Amino acid sequence: MIKIGISIGDINGIGLEIILKTFADNRMLNRCIPIIYASTQVVEQHLKTLGELANEIQIHKINDASKAEKGKINLLNCWNDNVNIEFGKSTKIAGKYALLSLQYAVDDLKTNKTNAIVTAPINKHNIQSDTFKFVGHTEYLQDQFDASENLMFLVGDTLKVGIVTGHIPLKEVANTITEEKIIAKLRLMAQSLKQDFSIDKPKIAVMGLNPHAGDNGLIGKEEQTTIRNAIDRANSELANFAFGPYPPDGFFGAAQYLQFDAVLAMYHDQGLIPFKTLCFESGVNFTAGLPIVRTSPDHGTSYDIAGKNKANPNSFRCAVYQAIYIYQNRNENIQLEHNALVPVLNEENGFQRRKREDPI
Repeated sequence: MIKIGISIGDINGIGLEIILKTFADNRMLNRCIPIIYASTQVVEQHLKTLGELANEIQIHKINDASKAEKGKINLLNCWNDNVNIEFGKSTKIAGKYALLSLQYAVDDLKTNKTNAIVTAPINKHNIQSDTFKFVGHTEYLQDQFDASENLMFLVGDTLKVGIVTGHIPLKEVANTITEEKIIAKLRLMAQSLKQDFSIDKPKIAVMGLNPHAGDNGLIGKEEQTTIRNAIDRANSELANFAFGPYPPDGFFGAAQYLQFDAVLAMYHDQGLIPFKTLCFESGVNFTAGLPIVRTSPDHGTSYDIAGKNKANPNSFRCAVYQAIYIYQNRNENIQLEHNALVPVLNEENGFQRRKREDPI
């Protein structure tokens, strides 16, 4: 069975709540061997917030990932400190232990003690330190695994969205977008769709940058001078697989995304707003382009409901399923034909597969 390393994220947020709720369902333990990187004291404090559900959760404490057992929620003790949890607050202490959990999980992934990693949400501000000077998990993992490029890839059952420019200020987006950058992201997306999602002939929609995709140059020139050229160059290199640029408002409003295997957006909110609107409770953040498999839920620390037993674990559960699915695709070299199989989450039966309809 696949060993999934799990970093707990911000201890004052909902990370451990959604982790424990996910694996309280024994069907999940039939799918993988989870290893939570935390401490007994921190986990016990979170268990107290779960009411009667806590009685159904048994924690198996280990001191090495090699001791993890099937059918159990394995907890690898990463520290013995008595940590003060302040639900709903951003504190340096919370950032310190979020980073410790992540570092331990990454170290075990590097040494093949685990097969994939699922990361619970961090606070990008309080985790900053001398050893973490990144704007998020994605950039940190790219550095840790010496990847030359990465793609933030938001994955849902009916929509997959990648981002060209990622976590940068909006005022820097236009100057950051280049033909080479768009082509690099298209390469990664096409490769991931084939390797990670078993889609042999991916069809990708590329968004414009300006309103109405520039209106033939009336509102902006980037579509004509940069984006269209990048699409043409990518298609000449990798065969015809990229289309656009499309005006994002009309594209998503008319549900044109259903005609494509994935969408490449120019900047963060252009892609994530429609994605989270359509897939918020089941969406998964996957980092494509890395030599390892990493997924996470598509939401943040949710301080407003932390410690109140109100967090929905569905996105985290889907992140675990996607990690399993992607890892299996990569390592079994499954060669599927045009009716590629993709995972869907069924609330009663857990992880199932269904045929993907060809794009229109």
